[in-house]
Amino acid sequence: MIKNDSYWWYITLSADDGQEEVLFSIADISGSIGTELQELPSGGVKLRAYYRSSEDLHYWKAKLLDAMKEWSNIKIDDFGKIENQPWNVASEEAFPPLPVGKSMVVLAPWHKGTEPEGLIPLYINPGSAFGTGYHESTQIVLELMEDFVKPGMTTADIGTGSGILTICAIKLGADKSYARDIDPAVIEEVNKNFELNGLDPTKIDIATGDLLVGFRHKVDLLTANILLEPLTTMVGQVPKVIGREGMAIFSGMLLTERDIFVEALEKAKMVIVKEHTKGDWWGVAAKAAS
Repeated sequence: MIKNDSYWWYITLSADDGQEEVLFSIADISGSIGTELQELPSGGVKLRAYYRSSEDLHYWKAKLLDAMKEWSNIKIDDFGKIENQPWNVASEEAFPPLPVGKSMVVLAPWHKGTEPEGLIPLYINPGSAFGTGYHESTQIVLELMEDFVKPGMTTADIGTGSGILTICAIKLGADKSYARDIDPAVIEEVNKNFELNGLDPTKIDIATGDLLVGFRHKVDLLTANILLEPLTTMVGQVPKVIGREGMAIFSGMLLTERDIFVEALEKAKMVIVKEHTKGDWWGVAAKAAS
């Protein structure tokens, strides 16, 4: 489909007071390129989420409905088309530099040159795809990667989105990284983010792929920041990719979904090495059982 940014789609969600962060998370996971929050005088909140017109409205509604299925009280109020506006200018203040973990900072491209001294910069265009670094599930993986990425490693990121986890792996010393995403439309944006970060393209193998279907490589570390359902679908194949000594980091799950995924790990004969939570979100580093 030819990309056309002369207009955007919008979808408006309504929820109860106090659910603002949930709304922002749902919008981020579903691929929104920006949001506007409105608090209602009568109580409750509304969030208008904007989406690229490179896909039809039905596509974005389906992604949104999947992301919001855990919250029965959150509803779609309306949807439609809006003519393009200078969004990047309007959104600059919404994406300040964000320190993550002990050693990294996530920056939008307009902040390049203002990096805090001593931190590894991860440059991401916030409108590119899921995984800007501003979402808690992405931060969970980045912080776990600080503990487990070692120089010279080979890594894989499944469901790469914006490419931020591949960028992190290379900047932490990985020699080779495989990036896969089911959506071919993200490849161009991911490559732009790799170029923005000055990465050596010979170290990265990026391609479309449905989870680990057809993935024939062995890696030291695998990351996947997606949703519970695809994670449980994929986890049984992970041990053969990482081997006995490798590690996998999974995120994109709510803390309330922990027990379901722990059971899936046990069925896949994997053991938990470290768990991490931020807000309502949960992630885990695991390896193959001895």
